Amino acid sequence: MPIITLTTDFGEKDHFVGAVKGAIYTEMEDAKIVDISHSISPFHLHEAAYIIQNAYKSFPQGSIHVIGVDSELNPENKHIAVLMDGHYFVCANNGIISMLTSEIRPEKIVEINIHDRIISNFPVLDVFVKVASHIARGGTLEVIGKNITEIKELTGIRPAVSNQESQISGTVIYIDNYGNVISNITKKLFEEVGRGREFVINARTVKFSKIHSHYSNAINFDFAPEKREEDGKKLALWNSSNYLELAIYKSSSKTVGSASSLFGLDYRDAILVNFIS
Repeated sequence: MPIITLTTDFGEKDHFVGAVKGAIYTEMEDAKIVDISHSISPFHLHEAAYIIQNAYKSFPQGSIHVIGVDSELNPENKHIAVLMDGHYFVCANNGIISMLTSEIRPEKIVEINIHDRIISNFPVLDVFVKVASHIARGGTLEVIGKNITEIKELTGIRPAVSNQESQISGTVIYIDNYGNVISNITKKLFEEVGRGREFVINARTVKFSKIHSHYSNAINFDFAPEKREEDGKKLALWNSSNYLELAIYKSSSKTVGSASSLFGLDYRDAILVNFIS
């Protein structure tokens, strides 16, 4: 039985998550359900895309990923099921799939057309559960939708490179639980454009000229613990997903503060990498 994952902006207070899980178990008592996150900021597609993009690859091929973010059905927000990279995604055609497919093209896309058989004002519960359960039982996408080739595109998540390749202009796409600031600049793009040149990263009030591989790389462990610069140490690094991240070592909003609060950075704020020829 394939795993069904859930990623939503429902939060944990209300009944929504429990109801969706209950509906899946009603369809399939032996279902395997994994919560990726229910703490996506409301309607925040870029945040959801970042989390899903960095989580789904850890699941087995054939897993089914239900995305309950901005999923209300309307003429401009149809529902789709997508086979991509050996995984299935059930979501609204709101642009989120385009943010997962910058380097991987979908193998198949269908526009879900079972709505006339389901009375629904809660599409994740009623429609997405039916579709995910159908796929989990070995059903084909053509049974629940019509083939389409185009999906809504959202390209704002991608960084821009200057004509002279002297600058990468990125933005903040995610702030994690520690207050660390993640940009949309990948290590691959940085190395392709930078070609080993020196650089300066500018983000509002801070500058960096070195990028670490691990948080602890910023600490000089040759010094005795009481002489180290640790609390509040700022650093830039390639995070576990190989995105450029600006961080505070062992950050805490209650003590040393976080990168977001101390650097004054929030979603969509600019992060610039200037290369020195």
